Amino acid sequence: MLMPRLPYTFDADQRYPVDLHMHSTASDGALTPTELVTLCAERGLTHMSLTDHDTMDGIEEAGRAAEQAGLCLIPGCELSTRWQGVNIHVVALMPGGLQGPMVEGLIQQREARIQRATVIAERLEKVGLSNALEKARLHAGSDRPLGRPDFARALVAEGVVPDWASAFKRYLGSGKKGDIKAHWPEISEAVSWIVDSGGVAVIAHPLRHGLTRRKRGLLMDTFQAAGGQAVELVSGQQNPDSTRDLARQLVERDLYASMGSDFHFPGSHAAPGSMSLVPRTAAPPIWQHPRLLHLRDASPGLLAVG
Repeated sequence: MLMPRLPYTFDADQRYPVDLHMHSTASDGALTPTELVTLCAERGLTHMSLTDHDTMDGIEEAGRAAEQAGLCLIPGCELSTRWQGVNIHVVALMPGGLQGPMVEGLIQQREARIQRATVIAERLEKVGLSNALEKARLHAGSDRPLGRPDFARALVAEGVVPDWASAFKRYLGSGKKGDIKAHWPEISEAVSWIVDSGGVAVIAHPLRHGLTRRKRGLLMDTFQAAGGQAVELVSGQQNPDSTRDLARQLVERDLYASMGSDFHFPGSHAAPGSMSLVPRTAAPPIWQHPRLLHLRDASPGLLAVG
C-alpha cells in the first residue's frame, strides 16, 4: 500500500498530514512509541518522525506500530547543542537508521544528560526540591536519562510550583537555574554526526530561542556551513508574519523547510499534526531533500533507504 503523495512545493497556505518532530516515553514524552503512532493515525497523519531527545531507542517499536497503523515513520531524534551560549536543538532525520558517527554521538549525549541531570538536581535542591534526582526519576518512570520535564513534574508534585509552566518560568527555562548548557556539543559537531551518518539535520523551532532576526540568520549560516540543510519552518502554533519572514530567510539560503508539533503529552498546547499553516513559499519541502525523496512514495512502516 502506497501513502498519499506529498506535494513538490508549498504553493498554498495549508496544513499537511506530516509531523516530523514528536516525543515518546523513550525520552520525556508521556506516550509510548506505540501509543504515539496510534494517536497520529487517529489524527489523520500519514507521515511522521519520532524524534526523542538524544536517543533512538523508541524507533523499532514505533516502526512496527506504524506499519500496523498504515503510517510512514522516518527514524529520528533531537540533539541538544550549543551555539554562542544558546541551547539550540537540532532534529536528526535518519532514513538509514542509527549508524555511523551518530552511534558514538548518542552515547556521548547520554553521558552528557546524566551529568547535566546531576547538576540540575543540585541546583533545584537549593530552591526547595529535596532529593531532586530521586523524585525526578520517580516521575520519569524508567532508567532513561532525565530531562527538564521530569524535574518540572517533580517540582509540581512537591508543591514548589503550581504548574508545569511555572516550573519552567521560574527554574528550568532559558537562563534559569536549571537551564544547563555546558555539557552539550557545539552545533557544528552535532550536525556533522547527522550528515556523516546519512541523515538530514534540521534546526528545531527557530522562533523559540529569543534570537533577533540577524542572530537567527547567523545561526542558520553556521548551521549551513557545518552541513545542515533544513529548518523547521512551522513548529506548533506561530505568528503568521513571523513564519513568512522565517520562510524568506530559508529561501535566501536555499534551505529546506520542515514541520513538527514538538508534541510531548496529551492535554498540552501541542498535539500530533497540530501546527500553524505552512505558508506559500519557494523554500522546498523537506521531503524534496535527496536523502528523503523516497518519502513521497513510501509504504507504511519504517522508512528504508532506497
